[in-house]
Amino acid sequence: QVQLVESGGGLVQARGPLRLSCAASGRTFSSYAMGWFRQAPGQERTFVAAISWSRLRIDYAPSVNGRFTISRDNAKNMVYLQMNSLKPEDTAVYYCAAGEAVTVVAASAGYWGQGTQVTVSS
Repeated sequence: QVQLVESGGGLVQARGPLRLSCAASGRTFSSYAMGWFRQAPGQERTFVAAISWSRLRIDYAPSVNGRFTISRDNAKNMVYLQMNSLKPEDTAVYYCAAGEAVTVVAASAGYWGQGTQVTVSS
């Protein structure tokens, strides 16, 4: 069982940076892969990024590759999403996700947080 709480969302200008954080709790966290999804108004939830427990496997959606960086600090039970060069189309609710493997996270088959709103103004 994993509990996930996102933070760091807000209103930012286009081309600006923003860092999202996810605090995780649960006895199995140290072995879990983690990731981020997002859902824009009127659209389906889409994959953003995922990272394995060991940090040896990291996947990004093509739309964010080169702009976003996912990282984790297992000692602090934290996962981060550093977003740079933000675009208005990045506006969405961002959800933290966890699963037993990166493939589980990418398939939306794991645990979810409550989400944090990111709004990018033009």
